[in-house]
Amino acid sequence: MKNKYNYSQLILLTFFTICSCYAQNNIKTKPNILFISVDDLRPALGVYDDTVAITPNIDRLAGEGMTFRQTFSQVAVCAPSRASLMTGLRPDSTRVWHLGDKFREIYPSTVTMPQHFAKNGYHTVNLGKIFHNYMPDSISWNEPDLRPSQYLQKDWLKRDGETFYIDAEVNKSQAVKRDSLLKLKPVRYADGWNTGPAWEAADVHDTLYYDGAQTELAKRTLTRLANSEAPFYMGLGFFRPHLPFTAPKKYWDLYDAKDIPLAANPNVAKNAPGHTMNSMYELRHYDGFNDIGHPQSDFKMNEERSRTLKHGYYASVSYVDALVGSLIAHLKEIGLYDNTVIILWGDHGWKLGDHNSWGKMTNYNIDLQVPMIIRYPNQENRGAQTFEITELVDMFPSLCEIAGIEVPSYMQGTSFLPLIKDPKRSWKSAAFSQFHRRPKVSADGNRYMGYSINTKEYHYIEWYTWDPKTGTKGELTGKELFDRINDPHETVNIAGNKELSEVTITLSKQLKKGWKQALPHL
Repeated sequence: MKNKYNYSQLILLTFFTICSCYAQNNIKTKPNILFISVDDLRPALGVYDDTVAITPNIDRLAGEGMTFRQTFSQVAVCAPSRASLMTGLRPDSTRVWHLGDKFREIYPSTVTMPQHFAKNGYHTVNLGKIFHNYMPDSISWNEPDLRPSQYLQKDWLKRDGETFYIDAEVNKSQAVKRDSLLKLKPVRYADGWNTGPAWEAADVHDTLYYDGAQTELAKRTLTRLANSEAPFYMGLGFFRPHLPFTAPKKYWDLYDAKDIPLAANPNVAKNAPGHTMNSMYELRHYDGFNDIGHPQSDFKMNEERSRTLKHGYYASVSYVDALVGSLIAHLKEIGLYDNTVIILWGDHGWKLGDHNSWGKMTNYNIDLQVPMIIRYPNQENRGAQTFEITELVDMFPSLCEIAGIEVPSYMQGTSFLPLIKDPKRSWKSAAFSQFHRRPKVSADGNRYMGYSINTKEYHYIEWYTWDPKTGTKGELTGKELFDRINDPHETVNIAGNKELSEVTITLSKQLKKGWKQALPHL
């Protein structure tokens, strides 16, 4: 019997086999990416010196990585913030300014972060809220919108993971209210399911709430991906601590509501413009809160409800912390931890009675400042913190650089990798944010755009009339200036102080020059 191959063919076969093995091994050397979003998470974590928060697992992750203490969201509401950080572009470039704007409809050819990683050999998977709720942007993922099997009911496909309760009577009432709402208007936020109590503390296992069930699915998916030849990029979006504050009772039991301090800045900033605050319409959807007024009115939340809401928020944060700990333990068990980049972030902050308000949707730093923690293979300065200014829009180019793939040339953020190597080096001189105040939620019924600049010393905001069709600002209607050193809670707007006129003029010029002029000198 003759040999199947002649000598020259065997040499070629051996050569291509070696090349193939090298290519596969080269792919495997790229780190996996675990991209963890925590919805509505302000820096309410122990590692950020929050003395109330019980978050041992996230704090432990920070101890093995880098904690960014001065990170700012580009917009303090979900859809615009996530569109910005997932595309590496700022809101005036994505033209996603409020919840209803969809970047894929505005710019269909947009390349998102997971798309870019997929083009560079990554297998991309999405669970939970990475883009905005029921807009998973299937184009971005090899495996889009994975959900626990028990939630794959036909009527729930447009329902958000944040809207599920345990109590049977609540579920019945919620369904009745939803049916009534859809008769009035068939297309609604969360498909009409965002009704019910503002909190729940059922005495159940972690996996019986959506985030817990989703974490178990993520662990099973990671086990499957561990056997894959390609590195993975997994987007895992937790829904808590978004309203309603539903979490297993044991996390509520970690806290005593009487020991949780009320907001340090319970009033709207003195001398604030009339359109600076949101109407709190988000909280108003929930049972017992239909009567709450606008923060810039005579409305005041009573102490009992305030304490319960804060209690629920912190219980929800501790619940997510436990799930993150379970996820990381699983990564270690299946041998993926050492070669996985883990980045955890909040999409914007959340007021817990601050500025007489509950929710997000302002240009104040209680809504703009967010946690961002990263841990990756062969990282320098583990356990370090940096107080230099960073922005959520920086994540896209940073993860590309860490993974060793090309950084798209059009990025409007800056890779923070040099800052990890030297946490005390001089970095960005400012962070830039904005907020679109729509007529139906502003105190005076008019439309505005507020542009914000944060330096280490000051926070400055300019408000303008706004044309949403053209995306252009009109008349200047208000200014706000806060001393970040001496008034960190932003209690008094000092833009009108004559002795600070030069500061205001300088910051106004810096705001108009924009983000490019604030970049670090590399």
